[in-house]
Amino acid sequence: MEQNISNKGDTAFPIAREGYPFIFASAFTTAVLAFLGLTALALFFWALTVFICFFFRDPERVTPRDSAAIVSPADGKVITVGEVETTPFDDQRMLKISIFMSIFNVHVNRIPFDGQVENIIYHPGKFFSANLDKASKENEHNAINIRTEDNRSFRVVQIAGLIARRIICKLSKGDKVSKGDRFGLICFGSRLDVYLPTDVKTEVSEGKSVRAGETILGYMP
Repeated sequence: MEQNISNKGDTAFPIAREGYPFIFASAFTTAVLAFLGLTALALFFWALTVFICFFFRDPERVTPRDSAAIVSPADGKVITVGEVETTPFDDQRMLKISIFMSIFNVHVNRIPFDGQVENIIYHPGKFFSANLDKASKENEHNAINIRTEDNRSFRVVQIAGLIARRIICKLSKGDKVSKGDRFGLICFGSRLDVYLPTDVKTEVSEGKSVRAGETILGYMP
């Protein structure tokens, strides 16, 4: 049986640092409203503060050690699995797996497979609902191209959604990355597309719920 590895975060506090400004702003507003005696509004912002903490939660994950396994980069539901003749970036035929994240999913994104970042392409765009097919091409997105040690390439694309207005990516060109590593997040509902070589053996189907860094999407040959 394959052993698993735990991807420990930079901090024991299980909330992504990117959420701190939102949490502090909401908590401060709650305190001010409570001080002014505006109880109903204070309760609303208190509930909002709790929800923001919930949204930016960043739990530890146990990543499969199997060197051929490709793990999900996001929590959510698989909405597309299949080959595409072209991608929004080139005319290469690839296997596309799309994962939709609702506002209730963990939104911290993780690396699907070991490799090195070849380039990162940011594209400003629209904000259609992330579960629509046209979101892949027309929405604001950030594409990360990674090359493996055996010279195979794949892409992870962070896509903004109807509510999402901020894509965060901590990677730079040339970075070496490991499966399960945290690399960014998208605020408040979004989608990730993964483009893989067509000979990857898939392990997921449409409608399956997945967890970032843990659920195996497929296997590199």
